[in-house]
Amino acid sequence: MIGVDVGGANLKVADGREARSEYCPLWEGVDLCSRLAPYRNEKAAVVITGELADCFQDKMDGIKRIVSEVQRAIPDALFYGTDARFHSRAVPQLAAANWLASAELLIESHQGKILVDMGSTTTDIVPILDLHSLLGLTDLKRLQRGYLVYTGLLRTPVAAMASSLLIAGIRTSLSSELFAIAADVHRILGHISDKEYHCPAPDGREKSYQASIRRLSRMVCADPEEIGHEGVQEMASQIWKCQLACIRSAIEQVKAETGAGGIVTAGAGSGILARELGGKDLADDIGRFAEILPAYAVREVALRRAGDSP
Repeated sequence: MIGVDVGGANLKVADGREARSEYCPLWEGVDLCSRLAPYRNEKAAVVITGELADCFQDKMDGIKRIVSEVQRAIPDALFYGTDARFHSRAVPQLAAANWLASAELLIESHQGKILVDMGSTTTDIVPILDLHSLLGLTDLKRLQRGYLVYTGLLRTPVAAMASSLLIAGIRTSLSSELFAIAADVHRILGHISDKEYHCPAPDGREKSYQASIRRLSRMVCADPEEIGHEGVQEMASQIWKCQLACIRSAIEQVKAETGAGGIVTAGAGSGILARELGGKDLADDIGRFAEILPAYAVREVALRRAGDSP
C-alpha cells in the first residue's frame, strides 16, 4: 500500500520503503493521473489539500477533479476525510484532511504534545490530545484557532513574512512585489541547499546563494552592491525571525487554549524548527518520512484499520 498527499504545489508518496515528493503545481494543469500511473497496481490511501488551487471553481470542484484523476490512475484508492473516515467518492469532508491523518497516527505515541509540521507553503500546528476534538475542522476554523499558519519553508512571499526591516540601522519598508520568497531567505541562511529549493524561483532563474542574494536585495528596491552581502544576510536573518515569531505566536495560542505542551516537528522545516523551538524532530524516529508526514500517516492509519474502510 502507498500513502498519497495531493497538495496544490506538491505530490507526496510514501510506500513503506521510500518517501517521495515532487513539485506538482495543479494550477498549471499538471496531469495528476500520469504522475500516479506508476502506482496503478498498488492500493492507495490518499489525503487531499490541493482543492484550494485557483484552477478550481471552488473546493468541491477541486475535490471532485482530484478524486477523479487519482482514481483514473489507481481505481481502488480510498480518501481520508476530516471525519477521520475513508471514502471511495468525492465528499466535502475530503478538503484539507492531511493534518488529521498525522494527528491520528501520533495520538498514542505523542499524547499531549503539539505537532508543528512546516511544509513548503504552510505550517500545521496540531494539539495531539484526542481525535474527537479535531474532527470536522476546516482550514478556516484552523486559521482562526492558530492550528494553521500560512507560512512555509519555500513558497511564502517575503512581503507576507515582514513589512519592514532595519537596513544600516534605518527602518525600511519592503516592496510588496514577488521579488523573493521564503526559499531565498532559507537559502541565504544555509537552511536549504540549491537542490532543496524545490519550487521555481520568482524570476525563473537559478537557485544559488548568489541568485537568492540578488532576489532578496530587490525587496528593498536595491542591488546587492548597494547594501552588501552582509547586509542582505542580515535582511534574511530578520525575515526568518519574523517568520519564526509568527509560528511561535500560534503555538502559544494553541497551548493556552488546549493545554497541550511539548513540541514534535515534521515537514521540510522539521530540523530547523526542532532546533529553534526545542522540540523533538520526528525524523529521529521515522527518517525521511517525517518530511512527508501526512502521506506516511494516512498509509499507516489505513494499514492499522485494514478491512475497516467503507
